[in-house]
Amino acid sequence: MTQQVSQFDADPLDDSRMGLLEHLAELRTRMIWIVGALLIGTVVSFFFVERAIAFITAPVEEKLIAIGPTDTIWVFFQVGFVMGAVVAMPVLVYQIVAFIAPGLYPHEKRGLFMLLPGVMVLFFVGAAFANSVMLPVAVGFLQNFLDQVIDQEWTIDRYVGFFTRIVFWIGVAFETPLVIAFLARIGLVSGPRLLGLWRQAVVIISIVAAMITPTIDPVNMTIVMLPLISLYFLGVGLAYLLYKPRAPRSFDEMDWGDSDE
Repeated sequence: MTQQVSQFDADPLDDSRMGLLEHLAELRTRMIWIVGALLIGTVVSFFFVERAIAFITAPVEEKLIAIGPTDTIWVFFQVGFVMGAVVAMPVLVYQIVAFIAPGLYPHEKRGLFMLLPGVMVLFFVGAAFANSVMLPVAVGFLQNFLDQVIDQEWTIDRYVGFFTRIVFWIGVAFETPLVIAFLARIGLVSGPRLLGLWRQAVVIISIVAAMITPTIDPVNMTIVMLPLISLYFLGVGLAYLLYKPRAPRSFDEMDWGDSDE
């Protein structure tokens, strides 16, 4: 007769941990999903690359040039891959979250998965802000800077890199409130603590804005800084509302998964 071992007879720490091989196997599975989603998204995006390039270069208001024989091919694949990553982003984010979720409490896992739609929405809001507000101002400034003595002819490969860098990092920066809210919910940060660090936060935001901003003028830097500072204080407000002290993991709170009743 097969002897059944009760879940309460087992060592809870052993049951709640995955071995190294299990972690590696899970990581491999997650990576297969991520690579597959990127490949499918990129292949689908190839059909729309020409229209995407026309949209990306619209703020320049003139046709950009390619100075190398393979520049256009490189730009084609670069834009296709970036679009493919955007298309595959829901799968990418889900797989990353699912990989780190086993180390969280059950209620923390639920909260993390509930944030996924917000992650996507805020990223696209940030990308739209960068494209519709930041880039037209930046492009106008750069095109008119020293235009009396320098005839500017921009190349398509450098402009595409410039565009994707700005849009991507602004999209990531718009995730700040959700990140702070989640960290507050699991007890790692609190509203009063973050509010007390507002001076340091402004300095860090200034440095980040200077790194993201493509120009040296204060107007563009201010356009980047103001939303980032607003997002930080929005996160502080959410931290006040959602903060919950993190209690030590107890036996009763172990996530046992599926077990026989």
